[in-house]
Amino acid sequence: MNGAGASAGIGLCSAASWGGSDFVGGMGARRAPALLIVASGHIFSFLLLLGYCLLIRLPLPGTHSLVFALIGGGEGSIALAVFYRALSMGAMGITAALTGLLTALVPVLYSFFTDGLPNPLSACGLAAALVAICLITLSPPKGAPADDARPSSRPALLLAATAGLMFGTQLILFKIASPGGVVATMTAGRAAGGLAMVLVLLVAPPKGPWKGFWGTGIAAGLLDTAGNLFYLRATQIGRLDVAAVVCSLYPAVTILLAALVLHERPSGRQITGMALALGAVMLLSA
Repeated sequence: MNGAGASAGIGLCSAASWGGSDFVGGMGARRAPALLIVASGHIFSFLLLLGYCLLIRLPLPGTHSLVFALIGGGEGSIALAVFYRALSMGAMGITAALTGLLTALVPVLYSFFTDGLPNPLSACGLAAALVAICLITLSPPKGAPADDARPSSRPALLLAATAGLMFGTQLILFKIASPGGVVATMTAGRAAGGLAMVLVLLVAPPKGPWKGFWGTGIAAGLLDTAGNLFYLRATQIGRLDVAAVVCSLYPAVTILLAALVLHERPSGRQITGMALALGAVMLLSA
């Protein structure tokens, strides 16, 4: 298998892990504040990674990799808080679509400048994948009116765009830090991310009882960490744009899990997007 094919394959593993994390976290958010679920997942996964690093006596990454991993982990956690705020302010469909598109587009543009333009086949695959992301995410929740009843205000769209830019930047920062080692990079990122989430909770503590979130948070955090590890590996063996775009197809996995477990039928738009995503991955793997 060539580098592009391997990168796309590992990227799909990342998408599966991230999609599973979102599904588990979403289920848990029905019973407990979402920020508590995210924070508990970040903290537990950091402790687990730290224990593993100490057990095998993994050396610290170089200063360059360490700094970028810390920045990426911290700003990525803040981006998550911004994203949740955006979802609470306007139509979830357009908010998630804007965030998802920018998350994939930022590393794609960065890769064009650093790695050069992709070949025509890969360029078609990237374009198809970006359209697929929009189709998959730009859909109203089950039972909602055609385009979600709530309009998206300018502040909500601004926050959604900010979250997308920050998520995309995190993917770039983790790519830059990846030469320091996949596990070491992720451990540093989780340390900064866990600290950032604690600060967010101190500044804006969620309402409601602080209970019933640890189990879901740990499961979602482990899946999210696995997705990050797969992503880091994908960037090491292939182009950043391919890894980022394929990994960003994770909402399709969340939708499929909702269909299997909760019997929520995906919309025609989402089914079209998932079919287009499969074609995009085939083009990117060629």
